[in-house]
Amino acid sequence: MTGYVRELALRAREAGPVIAALENAARRRLIESMAQSLRHRSPDILAANAQDMARGRDNGLGAAMLDRLRLDEARVNAIADALMEVAAQPDPLGEVTRREVRPNGVVIERQRIPLGLIAMIYEARPNVTADAAALCLKAGNTVLLRGGSEARASNAAIADCLHAALREHGLPEAAVSLVSDPAREHVLELLQLSDLIDLAIPRGGEALIHFVAEHARVPVIKHYKGVCHLYVDRAADIDKALALLVDGKTSRPGVCNALETLLVHRDVAGHFLPTALQRLRARGVEVRGCERTRGIVPDVKPADEGDYAAEYLDLILAVRVVDDLADALAHIARFGSDHTEVIVTEDSAAAEAFVRGTRSSAVMVNASSRFNDGGQLGLGAEIGISTTRLHAYGPMGAESLTIERFVVRGDGQVRHAESRG
Repeated sequence: MTGYVRELALRAREAGPVIAALENAARRRLIESMAQSLRHRSPDILAANAQDMARGRDNGLGAAMLDRLRLDEARVNAIADALMEVAAQPDPLGEVTRREVRPNGVVIERQRIPLGLIAMIYEARPNVTADAAALCLKAGNTVLLRGGSEARASNAAIADCLHAALREHGLPEAAVSLVSDPAREHVLELLQLSDLIDLAIPRGGEALIHFVAEHARVPVIKHYKGVCHLYVDRAADIDKALALLVDGKTSRPGVCNALETLLVHRDVAGHFLPTALQRLRARGVEVRGCERTRGIVPDVKPADEGDYAAEYLDLILAVRVVDDLADALAHIARFGSDHTEVIVTEDSAAAEAFVRGTRSSAVMVNASSRFNDGGQLGLGAEIGISTTRLHAYGPMGAESLTIERFVVRGDGQVRHAESRG
């Protein structure tokens, strides 16, 4: 019905000052209680997730989506662990990031404060329900969650755990509000609430991102697709390159930081590609390559431009042999999605040129693309990986959910002294 989401947003916004006023110790204890609630109620969460998984299989969800949706005891514990990490992090609120004294004696500070009400719109991943809530609360924000219909039972079970912790601490449940009705019109209503919502973060497939960007009247930070590249330089350590390739492509192919394209310097392609493709195929990877690749390994399927632009989220990899580092960078500039790029090289100059030459949210030098993750980068959890160059870029933790304001401290100074006659 019309107004359903507005009412949720109003209550969430009203809870904002209560959350923003909490001391760090209180916010820490709240998030720790949420983690404990998730562990205690794990059987309920897993039972709800089993319903979602069964419905997803019946509805023909793809393997990547089902993998994102699936929870087990280890994954629930990992969600709780992530919340404990968020709870233990330094308080981002009130931090003074800059301080200077002007010639007139006025002290200028820049100070971190909450953004306000964050709307999180996401698909499949039920862990986002807990991660987003914890990160928003840590930064003094409230959150309006709209998960995908494919995870509605899991999201509701996790939200129940979070609400139990809020009640335990005498705080309004509306601080973490879940849009439980999956109707598409509620997303449209949410995106129009420019008077209530301070920021929307969509996290999901390309179609969802485009839908949100097209219809939003509120600011949007996009967690866009991950067309991630690994470039094997002429000075690469081949063993390192093989390990990074296999990990980046096969450890969890359905996630946004998985590799989608392999670029190989022509000087090492003849040595590297036969072994690399053999190892990938042994793990079920379908390889699609350029003509130079097929000249080295003839039975590779031909790749076209669509393959190089694709986020497969599957055991498929596009391969191209490039002339040099500049050629690799040109390919990434054309087909990349500003997510994650990797170079394997023992040449420090080549590594620095690669870092300077790419503009993605994360650049890895001799490290797996899979490290572009909030937990791996010390954020505890992430609300998303921003590929939008606004105030946040890359994995977004609690600090990314604050903004800086000016605080001016004086002793009666005025800008214009009165003229004396």
